[in-house]
This record gives sequence, structure tokens and C-alpha cells, in this order.
Amino acid sequence: MKKTIYVTGHKNPDSDSICSALSYAYLKCQLGDDARACRLGKVNYETQFILDKFKMEAPELISSAKASLKEIEMDPAVTVDANATIRHVWDLCLEYNTKTVYVVEDEKLVGLTTMSDVSKIQMQDLNITKDLLKDTPLENLVASLKGDFILKGTLPRSGYVRIFDKKMMQRDLKGNIMVLSDNEDAMIKCMDKGCAVIAISESFIPGDFIIRMAKELGVTLITTPYNVMKILQMIYRSIPVGLMMASGDNIVSFNGNEYVEDVQKVMLKTRYRNYPVFLNGELTGSLARYHLMTYSKKNFILLDHNEMSQTIDDIEYGNILEIIDHHRIGDIETNQPIIFRNQRVGSTCTIIASMYKEEGIEVPKNIAGVLCCGIISDTMNFNSPTCTAADRSIAKELADKNNFDLTALAKEMFVKTATLEGKDNKHLLYTDFKEYELDGYHIAIGQTNIFDLSSIDDISADFQNFLEEENERFKYDLLMMVFSNVEGKGSKFLFTGKLTSIIASSFRNTEEDNFMVGFVSRKKQIIPKIASLLK
Repeated sequence: MKKTIYVTGHKNPDSDSICSALSYAYLKCQLGDDARACRLGKVNYETQFILDKFKMEAPELISSAKASLKEIEMDPAVTVDANATIRHVWDLCLEYNTKTVYVVEDEKLVGLTTMSDVSKIQMQDLNITKDLLKDTPLENLVASLKGDFILKGTLPRSGYVRIFDKKMMQRDLKGNIMVLSDNEDAMIKCMDKGCAVIAISESFIPGDFIIRMAKELGVTLITTPYNVMKILQMIYRSIPVGLMMASGDNIVSFNGNEYVEDVQKVMLKTRYRNYPVFLNGELTGSLARYHLMTYSKKNFILLDHNEMSQTIDDIEYGNILEIIDHHRIGDIETNQPIIFRNQRVGSTCTIIASMYKEEGIEVPKNIAGVLCCGIISDTMNFNSPTCTAADRSIAKELADKNNFDLTALAKEMFVKTATLEGKDNKHLLYTDFKEYELDGYHIAIGQTNIFDLSSIDDISADFQNFLEEENERFKYDLLMMVFSNVEGKGSKFLFTGKLTSIIASSFRNTEEDNFMVGFVSRKKQIIPKIASLLK
């Protein structure tokens, strides 16, 4: 079975990030991989518009590169009910090559037992074993001996198991389980001495007198094809698992959503062989230490980013197979060579679309639609300084093949989504939010596209207070918010932090106006300008 590859963009994903993930996951599947598109945050208004328009589901939301128990191989959980004989448990262990069997009643786990526990029963002190046999149902005796009832009696059992001989007649046999051959005289004497059960070997059926006597005294008669020695061996395996299972606080269990590394820490403090694993309240597997020692890390393809601050949490616990990006080279490291594709284009979707052409794979209409929208979004309808001829050419080719009107598509998307309506300060800041390390400074920049920049005037004072409150919590050296015109005319900037005095004058047209004409690209204009000022 092919291992799943998780295809994901950056944290706080924008349209380019999610559209490229969906499109590349589809391409990888067409090429024979088991690829799954993922996202590292909420779907923003613009992206949701794109998904709805082209009838596509949002990628799966994930938060960590760690593998959870439900994502690794483990043994199936072999189950029995509490009345099952330990012989049946032993047979199941051999059949399924397992060391642990789980006891379930009404679909709930009530206990577990192991092959080791069953073995110990065979080696136990007689007094311990007899206490278990005393409470063992008669049906279990018959099942373990592969026999049949001749007569089911009512006498209570002591738990002792005896073979008839002359010396035995000098003892009190009250409640004993007697193992006999076809000796009817011995049967009469044992019943006279008070035995509760007679197990008769080699399928022998005694005469009517014996059966009548047993009925009058309440003695149970069982016939079995086994010989006397085999009966002695198997009778102790009739004990129900419910009488000797581990239960309650003696069971350490795990949830399928727990991460492997967290489970390992718990296992180090215990010495159990296997552990039950539940998912949504259902017993789904049996976990052993070797499952954790041999599991494979999750595989990832990173799109639209290559910096640690922007990628999935705990990426060191995963394997990066590819990076496809159009930003500056960041600080992600790998322990082996990978496919790394970084191009100077305006959108990751442009790169993905070109890869369809390179592989000779036809782009489905819905995929073509999200690719076009991803390019339009990230290039601000081809007006951003990051936009290249390749962006325009590939978008036009996709549009022509699928009868899209790019101008109409862009206008519909921006008018419906590039607005402040229904968006609070937190949403505006964090929907497209990225962190950077520049010359030892921790910088964070949120960006949103607005159709009418004049609407920012109504919220700027309140938003500035919000920025300052957020920076009190997170202590960025610079926290900036960029409100960009969707048509690429420019942006308005709000910022706070100790670097404000260094960058403030460079991000204003005048002392009173935070608007900068033509400044819309975070990666090509804003970050390089800040880096230059810091130097």
C-alpha cells in the first residue's frame, strides 16, 4: 500500500496556498501517488468563494507533522466476551498471532488477558486454580472438553479435580470434579462421597441406573471424546476469561488521535505487552512497542513557503519530499536531497499549472478554475510587481481552454470578498499572516486585499489599538498590517513595535498619510524594504 503524501501550503493560508495544494495533490494522484491536500488554518472569505464557485471541498485541516496512532500500522484488536474459556483465548492467540485478547461486553472494553496469563493458570498453585474452577460455568467445562451434557446437575463445586483410585475413597469428595473412565462402580462410589461433576472419558455413556442416581443427587454428568489425561489437561482451560482478566486501573489505553511521541513516553513508564487503542469510543486496534519503533514518518510536500515559521508544526517529525515555492529561500533544512522548485513568478499556482503541461496531464475544468483564481489573487489581477509574463500566459491558456473570462472572474471575486464587511480585527490581521526573522529581529506582517481603501479610515484608530494589544502579548520587534488595493494601486500600513521609528517614515507618503502608491507585494517590496532599512 502506498504511503500518503500530505500536500500543504503555509500557515494562515491564502488562496494561492490552498488552490495550489488542491491542484498539486490531484496531479500527484494522477501520477500514481496517494496524495492528500491539506491546510494549516482557516479558509478565508476569498478562498471560500473560489471553492464554492468551482464546487470543491476545502482541504483537510491538520496541525502537526507528527504521526498519530490512527495513521500508523497496528494489530487488529482480537475480542471475546467475559464467559469465553481460556482455551478459546489460547486458540485465538495462535490463530491471529497475537499475545493479547480484549474482553468486551455490550461493545465496551471490560478487561484484557494475555497468552502469558493463560500460561500462568496452567502453572498456578492448586488452591488458586480451584477457586477459579469453583465459579466456572458448567457450559465452559463442556466447551473446553469438546463434550456434551449427559445430565446437568445442581450441586455446587469445590473447585478440586480428582482421578478415581482406592485411596481417594477415604477422602471427602464433596463438590469435586471427578475424571473417570467407563468404570460405573467408581461413578457410584464418587457420587456417594458427594462429588458434583463427573467427566467421563472416550465418549462413554453410563447406564440408566447411574443417570437416575445422578439426577436424584444433583450430579452433573459430562461425556467427552478425550482420554483421562487429556481431560485433566483441558479442564483447567475451561476457566472463563472474566475470572482472571486484568481490568480497571490495570488497563492503560490510548486514543487514536494521540501522537506517537506522546504515547512512547507513557509506554516507558509501563511494562505491558499490548495496549488497546480507541477512536471515537470504538476499540480499533492493539498497540505494541514494536509498532512505535518501526512506524514510518509522515511524508510532506510544502507549497508556497519554505520557512520554518510558516510551515506545519513539528515538521522535524516528518519527511519533506518536495518544496515548490515562489518566495525567497528560507531556513527549512532537510536531512536528505529533495525536489526543490523555486521560480520567480507571481503565484505558486502558475508553477503547478506548468507542471501539468510538463507531465502531459490534462487539467480538469474545476482545477483550472481554482488555478486561475489563485493566480489572480496572488498577482492582484496581474497588477502586482511580482506578476510575470508566465503568470499571464498560463492563466490565459487555462481560461481559453475552459471558456473563462479572467476579467469578469477577478471582478466577481474581489467585489464579493475584498471588503471589511463581516470581518473583525483578529480576522483581518491573521487571515494572511506571516512571521519572519530578519537580522535577528522577529517581524510579523498581516495582509488583506480591499476593494475600497478609503473604508480603512473608519477602523484605523481601533485597529491600531488592537495591534498594540497583540504586540503586548507576542512581543514582536515589528508587527505590521498591510491593507492593499486589489487592483495593485497601493497599500495602507499600520504598525507597532520597537522598530517603528526605523521604518515609519519609509512607509508613508506624507507625515499624515500611511498610503504608499504601488506598494502591494509583501515578498518583493515590503520585506526587502524592511530588510534594507535594518541594514
